[in-house]
Amino acid sequence: MPEQVQREMAEHMKRTLDVLKEHLAKVQTGRANPAMVDDVMVDYYGTRTSLKQLATISAPDANLLVVQPYDKTQMAAVEKAILAADLGLNPASDGNVVRIKVPKLSEERRRELTKVIKARAEETKVALRNVRREANEKLDAMKKDGTLSEDAHRRYRDKTDEAVREASQTVDTLIEQKSKQIQTI
Repeated sequence: MPEQVQREMAEHMKRTLDVLKEHLAKVQTGRANPAMVDDVMVDYYGTRTSLKQLATISAPDANLLVVQPYDKTQMAAVEKAILAADLGLNPASDGNVVRIKVPKLSEERRRELTKVIKARAEETKVALRNVRREANEKLDAMKKDGTLSEDAHRRYRDKTDEAVREASQTVDTLIEQKSKQIQTI
């Protein structure tokens, strides 16, 4: 039973870290990355649909994204959605594809992005601590019911704390790498 609590906690922490990684992939670093526009919502015949479902997105070079919609009649809708997403990107269509030039980041924008990702890191750490709290509450309930001995309770709580420490170190490492990437010109 406590092993199940540990497995659930590990899975939840993994999902939390995956969400952080997805968010960091979308942060503009002055280099073209298809993930930057993946989740842009396009009005596709009255239905809000993510861009990655409507088009092929590629990065042929470091400062260019190319979006090729499957349905050419939706070029204007794709352009409009990218502009409306307020990503600081300016799409241009040639009738077949939408080209998006990724601008170089100013020093001020780099500092701003660094603050944003650090705030996101703190949110992730809070989420990890909440996962630990939930796991510890389950362990406390098992101890109170008598299904878990005092020693086993302590051992599992220590494992829980260690897992959260490791996950927090992973968050710090990810944020440090992304900060260096943002600050690199």
